[in-house]
Amino acid sequence: MSRRLLLSLCCLVGLLSFQTAAWAEVTAEKSEDGKKVVIELEGKPFCEYLTRSGTKPIIWPILGPTGKPMTRRWPMEKKGPGEKTDHRHHRSLWFTHGDVNGVDFWLEKPGVTGKIVHRRFVKVAGGDEAVVATQNDWIGPDGKKVCEDERTLTFGGNDDQRWIDFDITFKATDGPVRFGDTKEGAMGIRMAASIKPDAKKGGRLVDSEGRKGKAVWGKKAAWVDYSGPVDGQTVGITMMNHPTSFRFPTYWHARTYGLCSANPFGLSDFVGKEADGSYTIPKGKTMALRYRILFHKGTASEAKVADAYKVYSERAK
Repeated sequence: MSRRLLLSLCCLVGLLSFQTAAWAEVTAEKSEDGKKVVIELEGKPFCEYLTRSGTKPIIWPILGPTGKPMTRRWPMEKKGPGEKTDHRHHRSLWFTHGDVNGVDFWLEKPGVTGKIVHRRFVKVAGGDEAVVATQNDWIGPDGKKVCEDERTLTFGGNDDQRWIDFDITFKATDGPVRFGDTKEGAMGIRMAASIKPDAKKGGRLVDSEGRKGKAVWGKKAAWVDYSGPVDGQTVGITMMNHPTSFRFPTYWHARTYGLCSANPFGLSDFVGKEADGSYTIPKGKTMALRYRILFHKGTASEAKVADAYKVYSERAK
């Protein structure tokens, strides 16, 4: 058997192993006050979708396949070991943008920045995967609606990996909606302090193109992965961009201090001042962005993230 054929068979076996790994039963339970949905895998805590934290909906806490928290605790609660109290708006896992019709939804400045207001749950259901679908209004500091979104979050997992698919569609219901050119956006996650490379505890940052560390920032890639220790075990977080997502492959506002943000709009920061990444949704039209956030054991190579991305990329949207 030739070496090339052997390598091809090994890759196929790895891919089939990921595809056939037993999925856990996933439940989604809405709280009595309607302010959150609790997600569990086989009766074990996974995460919570909060309709409001600061100025937006977020997902927190998030427990990975080892049962340990994988995103920053602050500012939702007292800061954890090694955490810094910078960037209050970096709340675990979220979607916002720093310039939508001139309104900043990224930061949290009372009276200056906008708010993403949960309107209603469209669907909350469990099964082999759990689904939480919501409608939300983006409200400016003057109280006027800028736009609205419909988001569908799909939660799944097995013994080695857990994932959240985050699909969001913007609707220009009240007129054209312009997403401005700024690096401050859009699909974001803030790592647990021990995972970030800057912690000097073995944390790694890599992308689908083989770039590492600070070289990942401002570049296009299908996925970005952080891995590092949490309570003595190596775990990782991969953010993936689906091929049907707007402007795939996206640019990455990915920092070694633990922020990972997929941003298809900030070209003047990523490419150069001569570039313009802004985009206007005409009135009555839509724009769809699609991501998977994968929580895994081990490093990116140990978790076969490239194979996991192939499975995700072939998932119909």
